[in-house]
Amino acid sequence: MTATVVATRPIEGQKPGTSGLRKKTAVFREPGYLENYVQAVIDGVGGVAGREIVVGGDGRFFNDTAIGVILRMLAANGAAKAIVGQGGMLSTPAASNLIRTRRAFGGFVLSASHNPGGEDGDFGLKFNVANGGPAPEPITDAIFARTRTIDAYRIVQDAAPPLSSVGTASLAGLAVEVVDPVADYVAMMERLVDFGRIRALFASGFRLRFDAMNAVTGPYAKAILEDRLGAPRGTVVNAVPLPDFGGGHPDPNPVYAAPLYALMGSGDAPDMGAASDGDGDRNIVLGRSLPVSPSDSLAVLAANLHLAKGYAGGLKGIARSMPTSRAADRVAAKLGVPLYETPTGWKFFGNLLDAGRATICGEESAGTGSDHVREKDGLWAVLVWLDIVAARGLSVADIVRDHWRGFGRDYYTRHDYEAIDTAAGDALMVALREAIPTLPGRGAAGLTVTQADDFAYTDPTDGSVSNRQGVRVMFDNGARAVFRLSGTGTEGATLRVYLETFEPDLARHHLDPQHALAPVIAAADQLAGIAERTGRAGPDVIT
Repeated sequence: MTATVVATRPIEGQKPGTSGLRKKTAVFREPGYLENYVQAVIDGVGGVAGREIVVGGDGRFFNDTAIGVILRMLAANGAAKAIVGQGGMLSTPAASNLIRTRRAFGGFVLSASHNPGGEDGDFGLKFNVANGGPAPEPITDAIFARTRTIDAYRIVQDAAPPLSSVGTASLAGLAVEVVDPVADYVAMMERLVDFGRIRALFASGFRLRFDAMNAVTGPYAKAILEDRLGAPRGTVVNAVPLPDFGGGHPDPNPVYAAPLYALMGSGDAPDMGAASDGDGDRNIVLGRSLPVSPSDSLAVLAANLHLAKGYAGGLKGIARSMPTSRAADRVAAKLGVPLYETPTGWKFFGNLLDAGRATICGEESAGTGSDHVREKDGLWAVLVWLDIVAARGLSVADIVRDHWRGFGRDYYTRHDYEAIDTAAGDALMVALREAIPTLPGRGAAGLTVTQADDFAYTDPTDGSVSNRQGVRVMFDNGARAVFRLSGTGTEGATLRVYLETFEPDLARHHLDPQHALAPVIAAADQLAGIAERTGRAGPDVIT
C-alpha cells in the first residue's frame, strides 16, 4: 500500500553526541514516539532509499513490536532490503558483524544494554553505521537536531511479515530477509579462537559456569560452548532470553550477578565463571575466589592476545577509555605499541580500529573487544580467555597473579551513585570543574592533589575534539580519581567515581581493593563533597 505521511510533533531526543536513545519502555510506546524517532534517524543519516539495513535487538519487551514499525518505515522510505535476526534477535556484536559482512548501509540496534527490561523497564534504539559501529558525533548531532523539528514520518499500512522463520518476504517493495542470528557469529569466532584447543580443555574436565542472565547471549553461548566446544550441558545457565530478563537486572556486576560471584567463592567453584549482559556486549570473568576486574581483564587479554588463533601476528595498538585503569598502559609500553586513551563510548575506538591503529580496546564498564567488529563483545572476551587458559595451562587466577608479578597491580574500583537527583549531580560536576585550577596542592585524607583537569580528546584519525569528558584528579602517591555523570540510565543521574592506585610491591598484592584504595576513596569524597551533595552515605554499586 502507498506510504502514508502522518503529521506529528517534535520529540525529546537524546543529547547530541550520544549513540542512541534510551527511555522508559512506556515512553517509546506513546503514540507516534517510536515512529518520530525512527524517522529522525532516517533523516539524520541522509535517508535509506535503495539501501540495505540490518535490524535486530536483545529481545526485551517491545522488541518485536518496534521492529515491525521499523520495517514498515524502511519500506515507506524506499529502503531496498532489511536483514533481520530470526525472532527479531541479534546481539549487539552480532549485529555489528552482520552489517560488516553484508556490507549494509547500517543497522537499527534495539537495546538498552544492561538496563532492566519488561513493560515497566527500559528500552533503547540506536543506529550503527557501515563500519558496524555506533554512529559518530556528526550523525548523532544531525539525528538530535531532527528530533527537535520533525513534523512528519513515513510508514506503510501493510503489516510487517512474521520473523519466526528464516527466509525472505516482501513488504511494499522492501525485501525482508530473516536470518539465523547466531550462525555468522559462530563462524567468526571459529576464525578468532582455537576451537580444537578449547574443546580439548573441556574434555580434560575443565568446568565453566556461564550466566547469560536470561538475555540475548544465551543462544550464542549454548551454540558455541555446549554444541561446538563440548562443554557439559548446563554450563550455560539462564540461557533463554526473556522480555523482562526473568525479572533480573542484566548487568554482570557483583550486585546483579551475585549468585555467580557467590559460586566462584565457594568450595564447589568451577574453574572459571563468566557472564554477559542484556545485549551481549559486556562481560565479566571470574577465577576461583578471584573476580577479574574489567581493567585487569583488558590488560591480561592484551598481554596474551598473540596466543589466540586470530591474533598470532601481535597487536597494532591498545585503546582504553579514560576511566579505565592504567594497567593496559604498562602492557603497551612493554610490547612497544601505541596506547590510546579515549573518552567513554565505543565509537571513539571505531575510528582507531578502522585506521588500523589498534587491535584490542576496552572500557572499565565490563566492555572489551577487538578489530573483528566495531562494538564491544562479551562472548568473544570469554572465548579468548578460554583460549589463553588452554594455551598456557594455567588457571584464571594464576594467569592474573602472574600478570601482577610482571607488571605490578593496579588496584581499581568504581563507585556508582545511582538515580541521584539530576540537579544535585550537575551541581557537583560544575563545582568540581570550577575548582580544577585550585585543586593542585590541596590535601585530602592524607593525600595531596598534584594535578587536575577536565579530560579532552583530539581524535588522531580525524582531528575531531571532544571536551568535558570527566574530571581527573591525580595524587602525590600516583593514585587517581575520576568523576563522571553517566548517560546510560533513564531515571535521575548516575554519578560514577573511578578510583585507582598502583602497587608494585608483590607482598601487597593480596589486599582487598577497597582496603588498598581507602585513602583515595576518602579523598575523592572530600574533594567532591559527594555525601553532602547527593545525600548518600555510600555508593549503590561497587565494582
